Amino acid sequence: MQEKIVILDFGSQYTQLIGRRVREQNVYCEIHPYNDFPQIDDSVKGVILSGSPHSVREDEAPAPDLSSIRGKVPLLGVCYGAQWLAKNNGGVVEASKTREYGRANLSFIHDSHALLKDIPQGSQVWMSHGDTILDLPQNAELICSTTDVKVAGFSFNGEKTYGIQFHPEVYHSVDGKILLKNFLIDVCSCACDWTPASFVEDTVAQLQSILGNDRVVMGLSGGVDSSVAAQLLHLAIGKNLYCIFVDNGLLRKNEFEQVLEGYKDMGLNIKGVDAKQSFYHDLKGVTDPEKKRKIIGNKFIEVFDDEAGKIKDVKPLG
Repeated sequence: MQEKIVILDFGSQYTQLIGRRVREQNVYCEIHPYNDFPQIDDSVKGVILSGSPHSVREDEAPAPDLSSIRGKVPLLGVCYGAQWLAKNNGGVVEASKTREYGRANLSFIHDSHALLKDIPQGSQVWMSHGDTILDLPQNAELICSTTDVKVAGFSFNGEKTYGIQFHPEVYHSVDGKILLKNFLIDVCSCACDWTPASFVEDTVAQLQSILGNDRVVMGLSGGVDSSVAAQLLHLAIGKNLYCIFVDNGLLRKNEFEQVLEGYKDMGLNIKGVDAKQSFYHDLKGVTDPEKKRKIIGNKFIEVFDDEAGKIKDVKPLG
């Protein structure tokens, strides 16, 4: 069973960066919405709560159900995640007098705490929040502070649950990688033996098991996400993957031809569809951006559906 870290996303601009930092430690991770995450089984070594553009003081603040996580696996709350843990366990979170944004330095570090091992006094961290934790829950312990932010980090007594007000995942938190490494290795006991290559192998094997000899049709945009997904499918089912790339007339100059040429080098079975005149016809005279967006989306579905219908015996959609 592949061990993993689960990251619960509260809408932070840095969530994907947390995932990247975890993977850099050779630990597999998955990002899920805070309110729709998988069952926490033996494969989950720990959970990270992301930051958020929301405030925990809002009436409709994102509120995760941590009953299957808390006290069962290590838990690390970052920024909003830390504030949520504090506020919902008897602590006090209030609006900061001034928005705390930018570089700060740790003026106090609990030097024997596992989460902060090897992080030096004065270590630079990155703050990005409008609220601050004034009082900790009764069963929580302060583990680090900055000159302006008393509660920069805390832990709950008797469990592996932690909160940090700063962002260890960003470049400006100089020793952020050390903190995450401490959490992953010393706290979560991750083996750190996962690699992107093993992800490819596992994914291809899984696709082969699911798809068998089925034919799959897939729409490509020319971007990284769809290209990677197409390549994984191609490695799994080869010629049974049928790709469609639609020219909607809104691409960069010569992009349609360049993308098709690039896909040839990847060995993909791809059909380019020049549909720009059809898009131009439907967009003529339309100035409202939202209406344009809907027209482009609907037209793409029409064109893709028409082209997909020409391929015999296709079952799944990539």
